Amino acid sequence: MAQHDFDLFTIGGGSGGVRASRVAALYGARVAIAESDRFGGTCVNVGCIPKKLFSYAAHFRGDFSDAAGYGWILGEPRFDWRNLVTNKDKEIARLNAVYERLLATAGVEILRGRAVVRDPHTVEVGGRTWSAKHILVATGSRPQIPDITGKALGVTSNEVFHLERLPPRAIVVGGGYIAVEFASIFNGLGVRTTLAYRRHRLLREFDAELGTRLGAEIQSKGVMVHFGAEPTAIAKQADDALEVTYGDGQHARAELVLFATGRVPNSKGLGLEAAGVRLGPIGEVLVDAYSKSSVDSIHAIGDVTNRVNLTPVATAEGMALARTLFRGEPTALDHDNVPTAVFADPNLASVGLSEEQARERHGAVEIYKTSFRSLRHSLVETDEKIFMKLVVDAGTQKVLGAHMIGPDAGEIIQGLAIAVKLGATKAQFDATIGIHPTAAEEFVTLREAADA
Repeated sequence: MAQHDFDLFTIGGGSGGVRASRVAALYGARVAIAESDRFGGTCVNVGCIPKKLFSYAAHFRGDFSDAAGYGWILGEPRFDWRNLVTNKDKEIARLNAVYERLLATAGVEILRGRAVVRDPHTVEVGGRTWSAKHILVATGSRPQIPDITGKALGVTSNEVFHLERLPPRAIVVGGGYIAVEFASIFNGLGVRTTLAYRRHRLLREFDAELGTRLGAEIQSKGVMVHFGAEPTAIAKQADDALEVTYGDGQHARAELVLFATGRVPNSKGLGLEAAGVRLGPIGEVLVDAYSKSSVDSIHAIGDVTNRVNLTPVATAEGMALARTLFRGEPTALDHDNVPTAVFADPNLASVGLSEEQARERHGAVEIYKTSFRSLRHSLVETDEKIFMKLVVDAGTQKVLGAHMIGPDAGEIIQGLAIAVKLGATKAQFDATIGIHPTAAEEFVTLREAADA
């Protein structure tokens, strides 16, 4: 008889946990997965997918305006929030079912309920215990809310997708990608939106020039940005409006306050520390290059490890772990040069090193950049500009980073990410023929360094 009930027991049915479980099962492992909520995790339910759908909805406002420059005569557009939410919910439910079907087809046993680790080889769900040769923690992360007076009056990205009505005014607190995206979404849907950020440059984890330029772009589109603004209290007024008090003494009122102030790993209450698993300062599961924790039989992937907190990274870590454990192919995921996008208006995307990181690690670098009005906007009234930037090692001429602000930035940077990952040089970029007329061709026609 088998020593354990399962070869792999996965806790968490998000993108990473589902991928690891399914691939492991396809390799012949006996796999169970426990999930207390809907399958798909943050990305499918309250993250990437609904956020991108909302972003599409918000962009139509600009499209309707631009259409007039191309001869289209349109009536006054009206937006129906409930219709958007209903259609979004239908799509999310479809994806939930797809995830479950993929697991079932692969032969993974699905357990409903909250799982707790009882020892290095035992997991409890709903009062029943199972033994497993390997345990995988893939529980993701959760929004972090600042501990201020009245914090319960605000919402997070978990709740914002289910609002009963669109507020006339909104204050978005934060300056990272979630904050910038939702500020653009609200603004595009006609909400008077303020982005309140305690620092003085948005997107501090990106190239500094990107944060500065994107801040200017979203302000030109109507988002009010309040830098140096750290809320200290929220109070409900007699008219049901919320009044936010900032540390600098200023006040602001809105019907909605959205906290987009970071996320923390979902490791609390899982029994990990009692089982001997070491956690980091914010509760992240500390793992090695092969996603193994301090306990040989317990592994972790995705946001709960706080490495590179992106859905495609979690799924790649899941596949690497399955190969390591059940195919005899020890696989460590390379976390360098991971591309990412911010679905603000305009979009922003990046791969590789920022200018600041490149100077720190490589010393002498060359910077190639351009800013221009897109052909699409040549017939309309707008000041929006596309921005592109290449960061190049001065000695080797290797392209260390590629960055962009503008329409479809994510689609363009995804292609360039292959070149950056393969170590392409500036000369190889220059030798590539561009597709004309496109914005993307500018990346292969940049000839003069802005800074040597």
